[in-house]
Amino acid sequence: MAVSDKKGRELLKRSVSGIILVSIIVMAVDYGGLVWSVLATIFGMVSLLEFYRISSKRLKLSKGIGLLAGMFFMSFVGFLGAQEKNILAGLALVFFVTLFVELIRRQSVGFSTAIENGAGVVAGLVYIILPWCFSIYLRNSPIGKIVLLSVFFCTWSCDVFAYLVGSRWGKHRLCDQVSPKKTWEGFYSGVAGSFLAAAVVAYVREFPPFPILVIGLVCGVAGQLGDLAESIFKREVGVKDSGNILPGHGGMLDRFDSVLVSLTIIYFIFEVLWR
Repeated sequence: MAVSDKKGRELLKRSVSGIILVSIIVMAVDYGGLVWSVLATIFGMVSLLEFYRISSKRLKLSKGIGLLAGMFFMSFVGFLGAQEKNILAGLALVFFVTLFVELIRRQSVGFSTAIENGAGVVAGLVYIILPWCFSIYLRNSPIGKIVLLSVFFCTWSCDVFAYLVGSRWGKHRLCDQVSPKKTWEGFYSGVAGSFLAAAVVAYVREFPPFPILVIGLVCGVAGQLGDLAESIFKREVGVKDSGNILPGHGGMLDRFDSVLVSLTIIYFIFEVLWR
């Protein structure tokens, strides 16, 4: 009985925090502009801090350089409208700054970790900050509102369908060396759920279905792979969650690991291939 009560409380806590988070995201996407830029910056910076924190269990990183760079990138994109080429130049600059830090360290104490420091700091920016910058670019496009809403609705629907079917009927392990509980049954159900959400969005918003169904496919397939990708990081450093900022969900990175991959691919499709 005690175990059942504990699971019930955990489910309630997860549901309430999830509803609050969904409501905040939907309202921010609807408003767009400064509101979405601020929220995307918060999500990006908290996730980046979590990534550096868990990565530091294995790597020696100049976290301050990465966090400062992440804030600059998000601020330049969200509040100053910086172009993509500015971000690329910034990434190169960050890498060289970390090398200069290691140069000084080597000269001072005879020890350095230039490869892991430079690679680890930039990896966090590429993995987390760039996708959230892409979300701002997407929101500022003519169809940005429906694109972003579709990404989130499809991702949430994918998560729900994958969990419900996988936990009840899942038998065939999808990637047991990374995430033992994930199954092929859950994976296919997640893809179906994402497609269903895409169809509903296109119907309700009276939008041409093909672009939204593309988003459904990306979120259903690539989003679940993004979830597994974050699991690799956590398994390698021996942690269960990236943080505990979201009751019942773990860390910010745990909640948005799927979205990071989807945003990157959707940005590439809509802003690079179809522009």
